[in-house]
Amino acid sequence: GNGVQGGDRPEDPSKQNLAQVTASIQRTLGLLHQLNLNVSSFSSASQLPLLQRLNALVAELDTMQKLAEGCNIQVPMEVVNLIDDGKNPDEFTRDVLNSCIAKNQITKGKTDAFKSLRKHLLEELEEAFPEDIEAYRQIRATSAAESKRLAQSQNVLPNGDSNVKAEH
Repeated sequence: GNGVQGGDRPEDPSKQNLAQVTASIQRTLGLLHQLNLNVSSFSSASQLPLLQRLNALVAELDTMQKLAEGCNIQVPMEVVNLIDDGKNPDEFTRDVLNSCIAKNQITKGKTDAFKSLRKHLLEELEEAFPEDIEAYRQIRATSAAESKRLAQSQNVLPNGDSNVKAEH
């Protein structure tokens, strides 16, 4: 392997705990289904199997509670409220993504407006002060080249992100 994912490293304990809780939830759902069948066709002969399944359900819920203590998962209250209202929690994800897209478009619009203003100001200033604008452009070019050189020496991209080389 490349060191990022590999078979020699043990699985993340929180993921393992989550898998165990998920399996317990699946077993609980199976027990609830069996209980539903027992209750819907109840007769005095099915009382013992019903009690056994109820005891199995209680034991599984206890197991689930103990397994869940090992999981540290943060769930937004909005998701819990959606589930309580009988809605799909994917709606929350969709709404968050749509909100991010909308905010991103607003920010891009503001950025474009500032770029346009800057361009317009430089054009106007160049007409009024041609020598000063030429000196300004020289200073900006020198500063940009220095920033690029510094970023390359620190392995940082001009936008501030770290440049991570993929290992093959």
